[in-house]
Order: sequence, then C-alpha cells, then structure tokens
Amino acid sequence: MPMRRATFRPHERINNPRDFRRAFERKRSASDSAMIVYGVENGLDHPRLGISIGRKKVRRAVERNRIKRLIREAFRLGKGELPAGIDLVVAPRGPGLTFAEVRQALPRMAQAVARRLGLRPAKSAT
Repeated sequence: MPMRRATFRPHERINNPRDFRRAFERKRSASDSAMIVYGVENGLDHPRLGISIGRKKVRRAVERNRIKRLIREAFRLGKGELPAGIDLVVAPRGPGLTFAEVRQALPRMAQAVARRLGLRPAKSAT
C-alpha cells in the first residue's frame, strides 16, 4: 500500500473571519502553559486549522511567523491523530513556543476539545 504524502492543503486552512468567530464564540477549548486550542464542528470529513497570534502576545513579526510555521508543520505531521470534522483555532500564549511542545500538545488538546464538543475520537492510523 503506497504511503500518502503529509501536506497542508488549502481546504484544511481556516481563512474566513466568520469561522474564527464561530470557534471563539462556541467556547469549547483546551489549554496548557504554551497555547490554547479552540474548537467547533465544521461538518466536513477532515480537520481544519486556524492560527490566531496577537501582537500583544508576540511583539515581533519574525517571531509570529516562526510560531505560525511551527503550528502548521505540527498540524501537517499529526493530521492522522486529529479528530475529523472539527475546526481548530490555535492561539499561543507567548513567544517561547517550541516545535516539540506543539507537536506533542496539539493532538492531545484537539482530542480534549472534540470530547467537549461530543464528537467521536479519531481512529489511530496504523
């Protein structure tokens, strides 16, 4: 069986401000010391990712862009561990975020948000 390429496709990205607002207004989230993950059902068969980084939290644009790249890469590599049918909006708490933290925390927090939304857990990829 051929391996599927792990890519971050345009349909997996949240671009519409209305979708961000829905995730924030639904008030279903999970957090740790590094970041907060908000979630809302999207009615699709795949998860989508949105990133919200405020200038007050991370002052320099270089740092904001680095954090966005880390979060997108963790999402891309961990798509198989994430629940389907959910929009995830990730908001880091500060500039000291590392790839290892995001890679470990994103699937765990996405599952917690899915439980709070009442969705089925994702099937593990074997």
